[in-house]
Amino acid sequence: MLRNLADYRCLVFDCDGVVLDSNAVKTRAFHEVALPFGDSVAQAFVDYHQANGGISRYRKFEYFLQDIVRAEDVQALLPGLLEQYAAAVRQGLLDCAVAPGLQALRAQLPDSRWLIVSGGDEAELRDVFSARGLDRLFDGGIFGSPTPKDRILARELASGNIAGPALFLGDSRFDYQCAHEAGLDFVFLDGWSEFHDAAAFFADKSVAVLRDIQALLGIEETP
Repeated sequence: MLRNLADYRCLVFDCDGVVLDSNAVKTRAFHEVALPFGDSVAQAFVDYHQANGGISRYRKFEYFLQDIVRAEDVQALLPGLLEQYAAAVRQGLLDCAVAPGLQALRAQLPDSRWLIVSGGDEAELRDVFSARGLDRLFDGGIFGSPTPKDRILARELASGNIAGPALFLGDSRFDYQCAHEAGLDFVFLDGWSEFHDAAAFFADKSVAVLRDIQALLGIEETP
């Protein structure tokens, strides 16, 4: 269950679909990079990507080459595809909308520690957040792939950088699974999510489902 927001010492944010309206940007990029392999192959990759939100591009492209394309030399092809993908998404990440209410929530919770824990590339995330002036909001750090989310959470908990009670704000099944395994409370934000089966998945779970960060702002006053 979701506590009073003021009770949380740490807030952990996914990036795509939570802080940035970038899910569609990345879906288009995955399709664009896969398209030279054929229309049906590209669509199969998009379907896999959307069914596995929150998982890093490294794992997704490995799956693409191993299980969809069935390439003979995955490691030879992987760097080129990753480079094409990074080039395709960068401008979109710089241009896409930032979550409404993000600055207001930071002002409402000045004493909480904030982190980004994303499936996005860590160096890319830090570059984009710096360029957009968002990095200063996340005093606990900005973390991403190639280290998987579950390992990032375990590492930051062990170091004391994440201190409980802590809340994870995510938009995918994997976000929920990582938060649950790490012992963090979880809120699912569905406004920009591409998790199409979310309603059925969360139907039997004690998880708050809200549209976006703006909708979270009133929670602190909830009795």
